Amino acid sequence: MTQSDLEDLAPEDGRGRAGATLDVTDCDREPIHIPGAIQPHGVLLVLDAAGDHVLQSAGDTERVLGAHDWLGSNPARLLGADLGARLLHRMAEGSPGLIGGWISPDGRRWDVSAQFGPEAVLIEIEPASDDLMTSAERLAQLERAGAAFERAPTLKALFETAAVEFRRLTGYDRIMVYRFLEDDSGVVVAEDIAAGARSFMNQHFPATDIPRQARGLYVRNRVRVIPQVDYEPAPLRPSRPAAPPVDLSDSGLRSVSPIHLTYLRNMEVGASASISIVRDGALWGLIACHAALPTPMTYEVRSAAVVLAGALSRQIKGRQESEAFRERLRLRGLEEELVARLDPDVPLSDEVAERLEPLRRMLEADGAAVVRGAKVSKVGVTPQTTDIRALEAYVRSRPRRGVFFTHALSRHWPEGARLQREASGVVATSVEGAEPFTLLWFRAERRETVRWAGDPHAGVKDAREGPLTPRASFDAWAETVEGQARRWTTAEVESAGRVGRSLTEVAANRRQAQLNLALSQALGDKDRLLGQQDFLMKEVNHRVQNSLSLVSSFLALQAREEQHEAVIGALKEARRRIGAVSMVHRRLHQADQIETIDLSRYIDELVAEVVSSSGPEWAEAISLDLAPASVEADRAVTLGLVVTELLINAQKYAYGGQAGPIAIRLVEDRGSLCLSVSDQGDGDGGGKAKGTGFGSRLLSSLATQLGGTIDRENSRPGLTVTVRFPLGVADQL
Repeated sequence: MTQSDLEDLAPEDGRGRAGATLDVTDCDREPIHIPGAIQPHGVLLVLDAAGDHVLQSAGDTERVLGAHDWLGSNPARLLGADLGARLLHRMAEGSPGLIGGWISPDGRRWDVSAQFGPEAVLIEIEPASDDLMTSAERLAQLERAGAAFERAPTLKALFETAAVEFRRLTGYDRIMVYRFLEDDSGVVVAEDIAAGARSFMNQHFPATDIPRQARGLYVRNRVRVIPQVDYEPAPLRPSRPAAPPVDLSDSGLRSVSPIHLTYLRNMEVGASASISIVRDGALWGLIACHAALPTPMTYEVRSAAVVLAGALSRQIKGRQESEAFRERLRLRGLEEELVARLDPDVPLSDEVAERLEPLRRMLEADGAAVVRGAKVSKVGVTPQTTDIRALEAYVRSRPRRGVFFTHALSRHWPEGARLQREASGVVATSVEGAEPFTLLWFRAERRETVRWAGDPHAGVKDAREGPLTPRASFDAWAETVEGQARRWTTAEVESAGRVGRSLTEVAANRRQAQLNLALSQALGDKDRLLGQQDFLMKEVNHRVQNSLSLVSSFLALQAREEQHEAVIGALKEARRRIGAVSMVHRRLHQADQIETIDLSRYIDELVAEVVSSSGPEWAEAISLDLAPASVEADRAVTLGLVVTELLINAQKYAYGGQAGPIAIRLVEDRGSLCLSVSDQGDGDGGGKAKGTGFGSRLLSSLATQLGGTIDRENSRPGLTVTVRFPLGVADQL
């Protein structure tokens, strides 16, 4: 290949790659993972899947490699036999990352790393660090930073320490610890800046500043660096219009969205880096690094930043869990004290009305009330009595039972707008019994002036008006937020629910005692009646189980007589679904608390039962990581069907019917539960799992019943299906 031949290699064009005119009307759909170009400070070699020869390159390839005939060459010839052998070894291990150092023909030092995809191998060549810091010195630096994290007495101090340590590590002018909020907007909770640098401390950024697909890449690729904002993208060449676009999701050199580059220029940023803070597999926040002038970040520093971000994430998780545990412990003590002080000779609703003040203080509410039919008792700052009655009627009219909670009442109930001064925030729990009543806690409106980094609505316009453009100004922009109260914590909502259940149990016990006394006086045989009652419960459970077992046996018999494999498979899946319902029924009968189910234990037992019917080869293939959580019994039935369906699909499609690794995970994330089932197989089952069959329709219907969503993500390798649904029975807006 001659020099003139290389000059004719055209950049890639179309399908969102370099050279195409990008008309983006929805940032969430911009194909940022296939830009078809890289940042020009390094060189990218795209190899075939076997790693034998170069298909494309990007960057100043000829100068760095000292070769013009790189197209079709073997990487060992271009980079040396040693790096070529290491590449093959890493490919065999399936271990991406740094391969080693390399000295180019012109004497410069470079870091060479590799990423392995199903269709191509990516080799990235980046300038190595001129810093002579040894591995031991770098390790000592990380240890000192980790020790500083541990010494921080509060979360606020931890964030401030993190900003200092990351600035020391990266050398950037401005380091911001950026935390995502419940609505996916973000706020700067700490920063460390150089003299003269602009501060963004405590300023908010709208959720649209970081599109959805970018958040996914932040979890997958933990460090993102733009050493120079004003760069000219280096396209992949030669053009391969018949081939699919090269996926650069894991590439550190991947070119950045032009919208994001304009965004950074508008912030007067010359270089940028983002380091992900990931907690329980979800993006908790970012370490945002800005510099006024071009500032590189070598592979070594990026690796150290990932380690330091991991240490920070563990500290955040530990401290938040510790705070939540202390809060739960405090609330448990107050709940037990409340129940212990109840006088059995006083009507329950009257006693609760007398104890409204300690109940108010328990949840740190501004006011509290108990509604008993037409009678209302209240303490503290509350709405008018007629409004409390109307609110209580609304709460009881909702189809879902349990705890109702919100920090913005008018978003749920339009009539609540007139109550927002005293009751923007509401928690309500019903106490059932012969004389039911409702407990309500109120939080008054807290008007806040939110400081945004620029008008959060700027740049957002209808798609018919043309392409989206980022905000041109980041001057502080104030917005007054009305109709909202301080949010209720998960522990407070759980406590309100336990109070309601405890009082319901007390009412039931009192009613039961009255009935037992009446029965004893009338029949003189209380023990016999209780025995009959217990026998009846067992008999009902026995008959239900027998009925389910009979249906399951009938399906098994039908499967043995059936000749068609598709029908046999459908019958087997129907048996597993019946098994999920049978399992939750047994758990309800065996549990002391019949209103809620220990979800982690239920999923554990359900998976064991499904696996036992799948064959012994699956016993070691299933791994579980289940956070403790309790849900209502009816939701547990629905979730049991979801788990069964996802597990059946993974077993059926991931490995062609053979046993293989399947991971089931349950985590709590910002007031929601996330259930994911992951495999390492074919992803979509080689095209067999199209998402249009009965199972897929069933999953969508079940997710809707849970009030949640279902997402499918190709994990390369494998498929991860995640169902996300609210932890409580009401949406906390």
